Amino acid sequence: ICQGQLGDCWLLAAIASLTLKKDALARVVPQDQSFDHRYAGIFHFQFWQHNRWLDVVVDDRLPSVRNKLIMLHSASNDEFWSALLEKAYAKMHGSYESLKGGSTMEAMEDFTGGVGEMYETKNAPTDLFSIMKKALDRGSMMGCSIDITSSAESEAKTSTGLVKGHAYSITGLEEVNYRGQKVQLIRIRNPWGQVEWNGPWSDNAREWNYVDAAEKTRILQNSTDDGEFWMEFEDFKRNYDKVEICNMTPDSLTDDTKRQWEVSMFEGNWIRGSTAGGCRNFIDTFWTNPQFKLQLEDADDDDDVCSVVIALMQKNRRKLRKEGLDLETIGFAVYEAPDDEDQQGKDFFRYHASKARSRTYINMREVSERFTLPPGKYLLVPTTFQPHHEADFLIRIFSEKRAGALEMGSNVDADLPDPAPPSPPEEETDEEKGLRRLFDQLAGSVRKTPIKFDGLSLSTCHSIINLMDVDNTGMLEFQEFKVFWEKMKKWIMLFLSFDTDRSGKMSSYELLCTQIQIFKCVLKYIRFFSICEAVSFYC
Repeated sequence: ICQGQLGDCWLLAAIASLTLKKDALARVVPQDQSFDHRYAGIFHFQFWQHNRWLDVVVDDRLPSVRNKLIMLHSASNDEFWSALLEKAYAKMHGSYESLKGGSTMEAMEDFTGGVGEMYETKNAPTDLFSIMKKALDRGSMMGCSIDITSSAESEAKTSTGLVKGHAYSITGLEEVNYRGQKVQLIRIRNPWGQVEWNGPWSDNAREWNYVDAAEKTRILQNSTDDGEFWMEFEDFKRNYDKVEICNMTPDSLTDDTKRQWEVSMFEGNWIRGSTAGGCRNFIDTFWTNPQFKLQLEDADDDDDVCSVVIALMQKNRRKLRKEGLDLETIGFAVYEAPDDEDQQGKDFFRYHASKARSRTYINMREVSERFTLPPGKYLLVPTTFQPHHEADFLIRIFSEKRAGALEMGSNVDADLPDPAPPSPPEEETDEEKGLRRLFDQLAGSVRKTPIKFDGLSLSTCHSIINLMDVDNTGMLEFQEFKVFWEKMKKWIMLFLSFDTDRSGKMSSYELLCTQIQIFKCVLKYIRFFSICEAVSFYC
């Protein structure tokens, strides 16, 4: 396959890795279709999206100029599966243009539903080669890239034949005998189908002359200038900066055990002025982010800790590019949770440090990390870096043993005490006597013209009467009015207690502080909610 005029080398790198996985390729490109048998001018492909497999149907019209395909295409003129695959993938994301620029990991996850991990070669573990070899043996897909320091370096070719800011796929790892020593080699593919490494162990390098002929034939497989090349692993670490590995399961690549993973999945969103609180740097709003409680009860079979993989993914960002929106910078933090089931407030995060967190905030579709935590209760807080930035997200939580997971604030119950019964006339307080005199002045026959009052709308007054008119007379008697007044005072005190800046108004985040109380009241006194207007006027 060869890249066309679209800047989606990241997608091609993932497709190149996909072709090495026969079963995965058969799922993405179903085999029950061709240009001959029952051909109808349409084809279908399957992609993993937001924890479900999506079937995408496209017709057979492909962008071309002078009868030549201008987007992704195969080197053979009679092979069209790759071009049709790119078209289906573009349709899923809204357009061809939406595929410009991206991470190989993103496409690899969409082809497999797997879990991604990233390694920096300059700070990699000493056994990175064995980790990658094990990943390849387990059917994982891998890619790599060279970082750039400015946009001017994007896809700039180096003197060694490597391209900066460009996505490559990793297709093989081998150890060979070279002059009596074991040498670790890695095979890399440039999705352009050309432009290769020209250093040691490249296609025609002299190093191959010192390798057993049979082994050389097996490894090189008649290599030509097809974009695929070998290089020594140490050279690879010196020249490349990032390795992306998409595992079919979250099994650790640092041990030999295969585990059965339990998964919990949540969908949520960050909403401006409500749940988009930003990272821990913004302590006044951080607590307003969505919160999820994890219950890790049982340790792993072979250890005293619990293995957990947390993957935070932002949704539909490519489709939103046409609206001027791009990937948000995202991350998450994990805290040791208290026993209560309420969403934690600002003071909790002010005085408690996180037990684990994502290594960095980054503008990638998904951020994932692997942790080992002692059994217990934990609070997971996914965030954007800046507050007030909106996005939808998906969280996948993998654990070796089943873990309880609950979204905080999702369960709301009401347990409000009934208001005190009205006092008999002879036991009324001075306040109640004053209220009675006011009531007598305002009260009158139903047939009289309704009193005009600038502070409340007529519909609000009707709502108050309907709410408090327990005997259904269409009027408020004095005892009913006194009950209303007691409720009014409670609402006023609630307002004043959370109006922290004494502005006489509720900001969105002050209002969040009262959300649980408001929800409880709404459940029991749903029609009483309109009284907020009266409270606002009174304050």
